[in-house]
Amino acid sequence: MKAIHCYITGRVQGVFFRESSVRKGRMLGLKGWVRNLRDGRVECYAQGDEAALDKMKAWLNEGPPMAEVDLLECEDIIELQEGLNDFRVLR
Repeated sequence: MKAIHCYITGRVQGVFFRESSVRKGRMLGLKGWVRNLRDGRVECYAQGDEAALDKMKAWLNEGPPMAEVDLLECEDIIELQEGLNDFRVLR
């Protein structure tokens, strides 16, 4: 298993980005979370197999239909977060 930590910049709040990310993450069998940041970006952490993470990154770069992603910044994470059993929205 691997993990990624991403920041998504653009028109990504108020366009169902978080809820759509949760659906996509669950569909891909990933564990993790997504949340809005005060600066207008969305932050996402996902862990799972490499192929699923690659698909998630590709999806995050596009987002749901109403989103406009200007920049996707992702880093690979070595240490996995313990206790994740689902993909969810953090509030």
